[in-house]
Amino acid sequence: MKTFSIALVLACALCTSVLAAPLGTNTRTVLPAQIQQIISVDYRALRNSSSGVALKNRVLPENLKAFETSLRGMGVNPDTDVEQLTFVAYRTAKGAVRNFGVANGQFEPKKVVARLKKKEKSEKYHDSDLWSTGGAFVMTFLDDNTILFGETNSVKDGLDVRNGDQLGISSMPDMQEMIVEAESGPVWSVLDQQGTQNMLRSALGAASALADYDTIKKRLLGSRYTLDLQHGVDFGLNVQTSDSFTAGTLSALMHAGILYKRAAGTVDEKSAMDSMQVDSDGGRLTVKFKADDSKFQALLKSDLFQAVSH
Repeated sequence: MKTFSIALVLACALCTSVLAAPLGTNTRTVLPAQIQQIISVDYRALRNSSSGVALKNRVLPENLKAFETSLRGMGVNPDTDVEQLTFVAYRTAKGAVRNFGVANGQFEPKKVVARLKKKEKSEKYHDSDLWSTGGAFVMTFLDDNTILFGETNSVKDGLDVRNGDQLGISSMPDMQEMIVEAESGPVWSVLDQQGTQNMLRSALGAASALADYDTIKKRLLGSRYTLDLQHGVDFGLNVQTSDSFTAGTLSALMHAGILYKRAAGTVDEKSAMDSMQVDSDGGRLTVKFKADDSKFQALLKSDLFQAVSH
């Protein structure tokens, strides 16, 4: 059960922020219907949080590292030019998972394009110019302040949605509702049913092997979470289930994991468990975690953190 509980915090801790980060209008136009997960990060506040910088340096996933590297290949500095980064994972018609990123910020399109022109010609797709950024990624401007980038097929999928050739997020009212509920927060994420199942399986660790979880996982409908590091760490997870029994069962599993870690964990891990609250309300499971900067940064160095973040 080593990956229990703190993984809930780490699952959303891709980056940090203190400001609301609602999706931009042009970002919404490229979101496919079959979204698995959306993660929105306000980079403006990231630079002002010591815990945020420490967390980002330790657990930034390889795919987001690749996105940042791609931005730098365009002549864009994520640390100064990017205001918001949205990471989108979605399923194709054949069930494969693809990803792309959307960066919002203060860019200089003419300078970026001039830099890219020196490397190779662009490819025309619909009414957009696709530019190679080096490696496997391409990019295109949705407007002067919005860059869509990722692998070629993923970017083309996004442009197909924008062009009306593929279904977009507007055809998924339940997902749209979760986005509206989450995006008023600082850093936020929304997961669909399968994404929620995968996230909770990872968070529960050994507990997910229990028969109770196999029974209830099909009744998980979706989830959303937010992370705020303005005053220490303030994390909130909300899982929507089909009924109060499912939410209550999940709550019981998580309480069992917390008790285990309080008994067998390190000093930092035990302290983290004291900062976590798990509850259920009707068909919703809620998890809250609050800690000051010193407690959280001590947790970053623990064996538990290293185990669940790599």
